[in-house]
Amino acid sequence: MDIEAMLLGIRELRDGVRARNPPPEEGAPSSEDHIVYFALVRGTRPYLERIVHQINGSYEHGWYDASAVMVRRLVETLIIETFERNNLAMKIKDANGDFFLLGELITRLSAEPSFNLSRPVKKALPELKEVGDKSAHSRYFTAHRKDIEKLAPHLRVVVQELISLARLK
Repeated sequence: MDIEAMLLGIRELRDGVRARNPPPEEGAPSSEDHIVYFALVRGTRPYLERIVHQINGSYEHGWYDASAVMVRRLVETLIIETFERNNLAMKIKDANGDFFLLGELITRLSAEPSFNLSRPVKKALPELKEVGDKSAHSRYFTAHRKDIEKLAPHLRVVVQELISLARLK
């Protein structure tokens, strides 16, 4: 049997297995906590847990832009959770009742005296936003492994502090 025929057989087998066993409807858990420790969000909200699995899972597979965009989504979601839990959601909505975009959410969060954000979180938020924005909106930027890895320590501090402020744990 030649190599080409063997590779074709392997592809057909893989495709057949995948057709009979598609990925889980709501997504699969990541196997490692590379970027966000799952323990930080375990028991909070199912959608936060799924976002963290997607951050870690996309990192595991080398899909760094996807990971960066999900980091951005996690930060945005946690900011909204924080304001809502503290009955301050009206401070982050426009005249139509829509939530502000992430840049304005960060500005409002940092300026809100009742939250008393730590310096590391205030410093990290714009950095997390920047990589997520580039991955989501730049035609020429593609995130690399190191772009995501350098976010991990900042993300840990931000996630832990916002979960605490939102009283999710």
